[in-house]
Amino acid sequence: MFALLLLQTSPVSSPLSFLPIVLIFAIFYFLLFLPMQRQKKQQQKMLAGLQNGATVVTNGGIIGAIVSIGDDETLIIRVKPDNVKLQISRSAVSGLVSKDTPKETK
Repeated sequence: MFALLLLQTSPVSSPLSFLPIVLIFAIFYFLLFLPMQRQKKQQQKMLAGLQNGATVVTNGGIIGAIVSIGDDETLIIRVKPDNVKLQISRSAVSGLVSKDTPKETK
């Protein structure tokens, strides 16, 4: 009799049962994916706007001024104090150094 009762009841599949999964995906999108996309767009905009004379910092922490920009996505930067010139990839630039930063005095 109990087995017959189990066979007659069908599992309820309502749209509300998927709501927690949808909410989890929405939270991941707004907290993880959307900020990463914004940051990537800002980085691409910064890389596209690089000009000669701008002071940049690389992913490795090297700070230098851009001397020339090549056609093949390379930059030549001048690193102080010995004015050494380095050829780097444009994608190795992590940011611009603002002019407002105070310089060290010796």
